[in-house]
Amino acid sequence: MNKESSSFWQGKRVLVTGHTGFKGGWLALWLQRLGAEVTGLALAPYTHPNLYMLANVDNSLKSYECDIRDAHNVSRVVQEAKPEIVFHLAAQSLVRASYKDPLATYATNVQGTANVLNSLRGLENARVVVTVTTDKVYRNLEQPYPYRETDNLGGHDPYSASKAAAELVVASYRDAFLLEQGVAVATARAGNVIGGGDWAEDRLLPDAVRAWSAGHSLYIRRPKSVRPWQHVLEPLYGYLNLAEQLYKDPKKAGAYNFGPRSHEAATVRDVISQACKSFGSGKIEWGDGCGGPHEANWLALETAKARITLGVESRWDLAKSIACTMNWYRRQLAGESAQALCLENITTYESHI
Repeated sequence: MNKESSSFWQGKRVLVTGHTGFKGGWLALWLQRLGAEVTGLALAPYTHPNLYMLANVDNSLKSYECDIRDAHNVSRVVQEAKPEIVFHLAAQSLVRASYKDPLATYATNVQGTANVLNSLRGLENARVVVTVTTDKVYRNLEQPYPYRETDNLGGHDPYSASKAAAELVVASYRDAFLLEQGVAVATARAGNVIGGGDWAEDRLLPDAVRAWSAGHSLYIRRPKSVRPWQHVLEPLYGYLNLAEQLYKDPKKAGAYNFGPRSHEAATVRDVISQACKSFGSGKIEWGDGCGGPHEANWLALETAKARITLGVESRWDLAKSIACTMNWYRRQLAGESAQALCLENITTYESHI
């Protein structure tokens, strides 16, 4: 991060929803490093182990345990925090889990988003909101076409549909309420994220680390599926950059894709093959792509808007992202500090900006 950006965040009151999760934990650590006054709003961590506890994310932030479906408590926390900038990451974020409990997914991702935005109505000093959705908000045509921000929203599975609906909620609150209040509102649609400290189920590299570290074989359901993979620090830098630019120029409000260049999207097979080499060993069983509920086979993002409007583009290629991720897990499993590993990754990433 350059000196101008670092000084921008000094003393800024920032609310991060979902700070006990994987991406939220990394973001909270980075914001604290930049000197922001961070408040977190989230449920307790739902995986064991988890980055929030291992990396001592709560060291110097004020943390509130709160369900974003609870409008009253969300409003209470926001009133106490008085944020200038809000990063809304709290969500039900797993596709397969959304098939098991679609109503909870819609309640969290749609109504929860509305609750967060509604709590900002009339809030003095609120300036910027960045709501994080997903690359899966687009109506996927299963064609080798990178989706851009002007393409139609949709969603076959409940998770994707809930995030597409959240995009509409955000646009409505921006146009109906927050714009005239002087709050710049944007959505961030990020590609598939990898990085150390993720222990969620049904995520590719966490599943690999669990299997290989226990000496088990990793089963891959859909080895030919294509996704826009990126290290967690890539979209987080995008979010930070977007928030800073919105603070200075609210006219940049809108939707943004964050991910690698569209031609850098890769198959699950490629990612796992590289991850196995980086980890050092591991057995793999390749499925035929037919198991489980429907999941998109091909997905890539066009990121020209972020590159041209914000000056944000991918810094780490896939090989570096995978190597960095697996190195984090190997060193953490060997006993190194999760927080130190995160801060080391952030420092290295900042040196490339």
